[in-house]
Amino acid sequence: MRLYSMPSSGNSYKVRLLLALLGRAVETVDVEYMTEALDRAKASGRLPFGKAPVLELDDGRLLPESNAILCWLGEGTRFVPSDPFVRAEMLAWMFWEQNQHEGVIAVRAALRTYPHRRAQATPERLAALLDSGHALLGVMEDRLAARDWLAGDAASLADICLYAYTHTAGERGGFDMARFPSVNRWVDRVAALPGYVGIDG
Repeated sequence: MRLYSMPSSGNSYKVRLLLALLGRAVETVDVEYMTEALDRAKASGRLPFGKAPVLELDDGRLLPESNAILCWLGEGTRFVPSDPFVRAEMLAWMFWEQNQHEGVIAVRAALRTYPHRRAQATPERLAALLDSGHALLGVMEDRLAARDWLAGDAASLADICLYAYTHTAGERGGFDMARFPSVNRWVDRVAALPGYVGIDG
C-alpha cells in the first residue's frame, strides 16, 4: 500500500497513527502544501478529491478521505467496536469531527500556521473560531468527564480521529486547553497506546 500524506495535516496524521497502532507498514509519499510533490500527485490522478490523504491499495484502487480510510483499515480490528450501537456511536463522533470539529479547530490552526492562509486570518474570524472551538471542545469535555473513551470502554476509531486535531489545539490553534481537564487526560491516554507515534514521528 502507498499513503499520500500531508505531513502537517491532522487528517493525514490520523491515518499514519492508526497504521502505527496496528503495526502495519506502508510506503508514504509526502505531499505537503505548495510543493512539487503535491502538484505531481494531483497531476497523476492519485488525489481523486484533490487533497491528501489518499490510500493507494496494492491493486491500484484509490481510497480518499481520512475517516473513510480509517474505517477501511480498522475493519476487523480492536478499534472498531463489535456492538452495533457502540459502533454507531463511534461513527457519530467521526461524522461530527468532519462536520463540526475539523472545520473550526483545524481551520484556526491553519490560519495561524500556514503562510498562504494568513491573509484570511482576520481578528474577527480568529475570534469567532476561538469561541466556536471552545464550545466544541466543551462537547468533548462533557463526554469524557465520566468516561475514558468517546465510544464504548476502549479506544476506537473515534478517539484516533478526534485526537489528530485536538492534541495540537492549544499549541497550533491557540485554544485555552486548561479549560478542558478531561480532554487533556484523554489526550494522554491516546498517547499512551502501544505503537503510538506523534504527528512529527
